Amino acid sequence: MAEGAHFDANARKEAAACANAEDAAVWRWFSNLYDQGLIRWCKTNRGWLISVAHRHVATTATFDEGIREAMARTQDTGHQRTKKSRTHRGEEELR
Repeated sequence: MAEGAHFDANARKEAAACANAEDAAVWRWFSNLYDQGLIRWCKTNRGWLISVAHRHVATTATFDEGIREAMARTQDTGHQRTKKSRTHRGEEELR
């Protein structure tokens, strides 16, 4: 195998591993919010509207883009809120 072809194969493997890790992080984030009832989405004639904790954070052409944009916006601005256990205080706490 030529040296350039070997480099290309390694670069593709590394890129695939990075993409897989990023995808896993996005869908863990999504699953966590979904389980807590904090993420909502709706398909409209304007595209996908994504809300986190009752706050609209993204409108995009595809669902995947919308979820990724929502994650980026809520993590960058610190507006992502999650519910904590209701058992200690009997009420919903937001961080």
